[in-house]
Amino acid sequence: MTTLADPDTPFAVVDAAKVKRNIARLAAHVDGLGVPLRPHVKTIKSAEIAALIHDRGPITVSTLAEAEAFADAGYADILYAVGIDPHKLPRVAALKRRGVTLTVLLDSVEQARAVRAAGIPAVIEVDCDGHRGGVTIDDPALVEIGRILGETGVLVHAGESYFATTPDAQHKAAEHERDVAVAAAQRLRAAGVSVHTVSVGSTPTAHAATDLTGVTEVRAGNYVFFDLVMAGIGVCQLEDLALSVVVTVIGHRPEHGWIIIDGGWMALSRDLGNGRQGYGLVADLSGAVLPGLVMSAASQEHGTLTARDGVPLPDLPIGTRLRILPNHACATAAQHTGYHVVNHTSTGTTIDARWRRISGW
Repeated sequence: MTTLADPDTPFAVVDAAKVKRNIARLAAHVDGLGVPLRPHVKTIKSAEIAALIHDRGPITVSTLAEAEAFADAGYADILYAVGIDPHKLPRVAALKRRGVTLTVLLDSVEQARAVRAAGIPAVIEVDCDGHRGGVTIDDPALVEIGRILGETGVLVHAGESYFATTPDAQHKAAEHERDVAVAAAQRLRAAGVSVHTVSVGSTPTAHAATDLTGVTEVRAGNYVFFDLVMAGIGVCQLEDLALSVVVTVIGHRPEHGWIIIDGGWMALSRDLGNGRQGYGLVADLSGAVLPGLVMSAASQEHGTLTARDGVPLPDLPIGTRLRILPNHACATAAQHTGYHVVNHTSTGTTIDARWRRISGW
């Protein structure tokens, strides 16, 4: 029997029961709204975890490496939700020859012309909240791009929903996301463009949506693991976080109030999330959060744990193993080549599998 006390640290841990619970929660919600889910696998980057969501159904990816790996695993309906570089179209065409429908994303006339010439399906990115790429609803380029493609879809992503800190704000973000997507589709149809896809999604808005009239699919990815950012805005609770990193105490600096661990930003990433939890909260090996203890600093292979004001620094001898709960699951997972999968039984927590993680672009 292998436990969290056995592998060399640091290593990424996935709690299988929490993953399944998180997946079931969103699946039930979108099923109730009558819209299919096209999960975004950019967070998990694991065919083993994706199989828990559905059996080779439609997915969203953020890299062509993901698309190729999931095609190898039998997935044939893939949306590449990052603006397409025409230089990458030969890789897209190679997947098409394998029988994979890989739909690309674009927001310019130049991209549309290249994609149309290559015979690759595409959807148009529409900017719904001033966050990142996409054309606006009233931009003449929306219709121009649509006419070049002839048949297309629209995709929006409410990136600013990650800063919506109340249920009401998240619900309004979900409504706005839907309204923009539907309006963009209506404008294209009014111009004679065939629109087959109206795609919306982010983890906060997917959970907050109550009406998806006019939408054909929902995308979300972080929800499988969740993280401190999602817990911080109330989309989940701390006990829902399914990803953590096991580290070991390797030193003490009592004059500074520091405990030193062997996991730095190479194990956790440099993502500070909302800035309130340092580089992550600290839990014991059972997953119970240690009150007031935070990973406050990170160098390449060292982390520093400190206590918040008024909380005594716990006695953690050298060799003590801990779990760090990450700010941003996508960024933390990206530091690792795979996940040690744990299950909880009456006799304790055991590592039952190691799931590979896709890397590269």
